[in-house]
Amino acid sequence: MEDSDSIIVDTATRIFQDLGAPQMVVNADDESWKQPLWDTLEEAGLTQTWTPDDLGGAGAGITDGFDVLRVAGEYAVSIPLAETLLAGWLLARADIIVPQGAMTIAPARRGERIALGADGALSGTARKIPFARDAARIAVLARRGNDAVVALVDSADCVITAGKNLARDALDAVCFDGVIPEIVEAAPGGLDEDALFQMGAAVRTAQIAGALRGILDMSVDYAQGRMAFGRPIGKFQAVQHNLARLGGETAAAIAAVGAVADRLGRSDIFDDQVLFEVAAAKTRVGEAAGEGAAIGHQVHGAIGFTDEHILHRCTMRLWSWREDFGSESVWAVRLGEMVAARGADALWPMVTAQ
Repeated sequence: MEDSDSIIVDTATRIFQDLGAPQMVVNADDESWKQPLWDTLEEAGLTQTWTPDDLGGAGAGITDGFDVLRVAGEYAVSIPLAETLLAGWLLARADIIVPQGAMTIAPARRGERIALGADGALSGTARKIPFARDAARIAVLARRGNDAVVALVDSADCVITAGKNLARDALDAVCFDGVIPEIVEAAPGGLDEDALFQMGAAVRTAQIAGALRGILDMSVDYAQGRMAFGRPIGKFQAVQHNLARLGGETAAAIAAVGAVADRLGRSDIFDDQVLFEVAAAKTRVGEAAGEGAAIGHQVHGAIGFTDEHILHRCTMRLWSWREDFGSESVWAVRLGEMVAARGADALWPMVTAQ
């Protein structure tokens, strides 16, 4: 790991430990903990990790942002950090100065499109937008005719219909009809709705890998302290076996995220190599999320589902994030379609070229 990477991880970890620790959040009577956490992350530049210096950001690399997201996932925070990073990335690709404050992106589902009319107004509705009601602005990838554009929108100008995911975080529908963007710029070549969808999927893999690490740490600690028949349950072979499986799933998820982050850091366009890594990572990490959550709850017993316990903060978000930007079945189909289109003889060279 590079020194700069270590500094970013250490900074993010310290901030979350001090201001966003799961037990502190569970014990809180309200959501007053969110603003101090957000302000500190913003002051440290972590909310704009992917924004270049000349556009108002920290100017860090793609892998740095994925490190931040992994740490955030480990603490399962219910703030729009990932969405703000993603919005900053989208705006920066179009050379738009990135504002401070919480943001989100649209569209977030494959096949949905927002149009920009000749009158300068947007039209269309985007569904399942994470944290739309909590975001000050929305970065929108829209279509002006056949051309892709990036627009920055004040969320107060939109009609937002509240929704929520399994973790009870905001997952809203946003109507853009008649909304005039604050700024519109042409999207660079290769940046379209599918590229945004791929980037969103990659972001979720990092958060899931982090949450799995959090579940692993919680489960090991619990197994070491929970006594049964005069000894810690972690001494029983069946529990040890489950923890080993959980460790394996966590390691696989972290490795998959590292591969996709490295590929995105070395690619200026969303070509087949990027699609391969994203599809493989979202598929493998989604499978790990299912296995990891099940093992974590099995180790903890029924108490892991109760509101006062910290485990459900990670597992509920695992189940939510694995569905965002396409579930593992969606990406497995896309990966299979790519392999089938190239033919059997091209499979091994495609795998080894990554």
